[in-house]
Amino acid sequence: MDLSRSEIIYKECPLEGNCDWVPLYESSFGDFHLPIQVCKTCGLQAQFPRPEPESLYTEEYYTGKEGFTYRDERETEKFDRYVWFARLKNISKFKSSGNFLDIGCSFGGFLQCAKEKGFVPFGVEISPYSAKIAKERGFTVWEGQFLDADLPENFFDVITLIEVIEHLENPKLVFDKLSRILRPGGLLLIQTANFEGWQAIEAGSKYHYYLPGHVYYYSEKNLRKILANRSFRRQITYLGVDFPLSAKLLKSRGSFVSWKDYWKWFRIALYHWKSKFSKQGRPLTSSMVHYAIKK
Repeated sequence: MDLSRSEIIYKECPLEGNCDWVPLYESSFGDFHLPIQVCKTCGLQAQFPRPEPESLYTEEYYTGKEGFTYRDERETEKFDRYVWFARLKNISKFKSSGNFLDIGCSFGGFLQCAKEKGFVPFGVEISPYSAKIAKERGFTVWEGQFLDADLPENFFDVITLIEVIEHLENPKLVFDKLSRILRPGGLLLIQTANFEGWQAIEAGSKYHYYLPGHVYYYSEKNLRKILANRSFRRQITYLGVDFPLSAKLLKSRGSFVSWKDYWKWFRIALYHWKSKFSKQGRPLTSSMVHYAIKK
């Protein structure tokens, strides 16, 4: 690793630029043993040093054949659509039409649902493998890293990052760009783990969100501050997810192989119920979906 890359973490601060990074621990989830650092100033966590992103998002990653894999959504798309449409119903409370950008659009399943709801769909996808398939479905997709994509400014009415923001290097430039390309009054939706939640705190180094592709780890508090500094005037955090339990249960059927799998609904329902409660000012789980409206 060259000197410039080894020092870059100090130049990527999305807040005031005064991060004070110190080693936190080596992760112990799975066999990854990732070096995790924490900023003593803002509480942001990061995996550092970290691999080059191009080495991570291979065809094996998108077809469920890696240890830190992405489930192949093409096999379960008819079930995933329950969640996508439920999410779009909530999005429509804020924006019901316009240009819709899904960053990390994979094979384009969510974009298809957005199109059916009347949005004009666009995508960004780092993987040439999945981007090619999304393009073959007729979608405009910028292939490559988000920061390299030549996206028009003040153009999008809705931007979604569903478990994507944690994958992106240089959050300072990422959030600056998100603000530039979103129209005034537009909606930004970010789903990621909340490292202020008890689930993350109690798991510590064993937390399941410590994966090779996850390079930055946020909390509701620092995410709100990052966005407020970029003129996002209204912010809403949904503990757990931003759609009903029924959609989650229907989606889960896509992975069922026998009637016995329906017992998983009790575990799913318990987690969903638990995610809506807090203790000592912190949510019990570490799942969140954050909505922000640009001024």
